[in-house]
Amino acid sequence: MDSMRGQGGIQMLLTAEQEAQQIVYAARNVKTTRLRQAKEEAEMEVTNYRSHLEAEYKQRLSETSGSSDSTEKRLEVETEQKIQHLKKAASQVSPDVIAMLTKYVTTIKT
Repeated sequence: MDSMRGQGGIQMLLTAEQEAQQIVYAARNVKTTRLRQAKEEAEMEVTNYRSHLEAEYKQRLSETSGSSDSTEKRLEVETEQKIQHLKKAASQVSPDVIAMLTKYVTTIKT
């Protein structure tokens, strides 16, 4: 009777071990599946983020290149205004400079 009981206990242990192996195997499969999903989700998030940054870059690039024409025109206008201002200032000071130079050239020091 003890030998039957011992065999039954061994059989129970073997059954429990097989069940434990199945639980571990199932847990590994779940873990592997979840890791694969996490990797796919991360790749998708990286792709979305990259496309978002590229879209922002292209938008900024188009904004700055579009405004470069207006900036160029604005700078041309400002430059022309400064040139006109300098010409006006030079024409106002020119008679005084000519008079001063003529005085120094024609004056003889004794």
